[in-house]
Amino acid sequence: MRPKQMLDRVVKKWGYEYILVACGACLGLLIVSIVGFDDRPAPRPESTEPLSRPSSPATAFSKPSLKPSLKRSAPIVTPQGIESYPEPIASTPLPKSALAPAALEPEKDLAAWQRFAAISGPVLGRPMIAVIIDDMGLDRKRSARAIKLPGPLTMSFLTYASDVKGQAETAREAGHEIMIHVPMEPDDADSYPGPKAITRDLSDAELRRRIDWALGRLEKFVGINNHMGSRFTTYRPGMDKVLAEVKRRGLLFVDSRTSPNSVGAEVARRLSVPFAARDIFLDDDQSSDSVGLQLRALEKAATEKGYAIAIGHPHDATLSNLENWLPTLASRGFVLVPVSAIVGHRQDPG
Repeated sequence: MRPKQMLDRVVKKWGYEYILVACGACLGLLIVSIVGFDDRPAPRPESTEPLSRPSSPATAFSKPSLKPSLKRSAPIVTPQGIESYPEPIASTPLPKSALAPAALEPEKDLAAWQRFAAISGPVLGRPMIAVIIDDMGLDRKRSARAIKLPGPLTMSFLTYASDVKGQAETAREAGHEIMIHVPMEPDDADSYPGPKAITRDLSDAELRRRIDWALGRLEKFVGINNHMGSRFTTYRPGMDKVLAEVKRRGLLFVDSRTSPNSVGAEVARRLSVPFAARDIFLDDDQSSDSVGLQLRALEKAATEKGYAIAIGHPHDATLSNLENWLPTLASRGFVLVPVSAIVGHRQDPG
């Protein structure tokens, strides 16, 4: 029998209404079979009760997942009134930078001497004291002892010390601030400042090569101070070149003041280089009594001026005195700061 004749018989027997219902049912079954039922439980009504805490600290502080999340789109309603959901669609994962806390990102508009400054407590109007430990790195045993001192101190590492990066990183992890101790020419020709020292007789090209080498020895440091240099720091053309490189890198300069005739402060001021100068040497005389007297002179200078900078070295007498003296500062009205805090104060006294 032909299809048309079969259709005519069905129409005569059942009528058009039944045929349309049957077709609709078939269509509905077809959609459901393709899309599928949503067998999820119905959402609960919103509750006013507080959410329960996570069951473990690991759950409470777990990192956000970087795996693609799955989202369901709005439900589709079939002709029979059945709600179904299409297959989940993978969303694009957020980049890691979007998930990282903004506070951990270094501020790109800050100079290196500010970005790598050690953290110190609030000043609250108290006199500030900064202690720089020079010649770090050469005597590894005493340098390690200095790193264990309560801080923040400023550790100035000699350029030619072995494993200088590793030692400086240990000091930085201990909360101290890092500087580079750059060897410069002394007045005494018999005193040896160290390899690749900055001297007056260098050509411009060689002087810049030595500065590049010295400043390339470390990372995450705030600036430089001179090792020896009683002759070179009085030489204005040479200090111009050195401090121009310090400025270009966004660093600070501390004049160790190994000569009363140093032009370091004058050149730094003219070139707008952040700077400060040493007030007290702690251990020209390495006896314990002498170091104690110099610490009292440091306190007096800080009280009179509002801040003071001392330079010491990893000598036994110096370290022993500092081990006893540093923990008492706060109780006696002083605040220990890294040298960058005093430089910053000088830049903006308000």
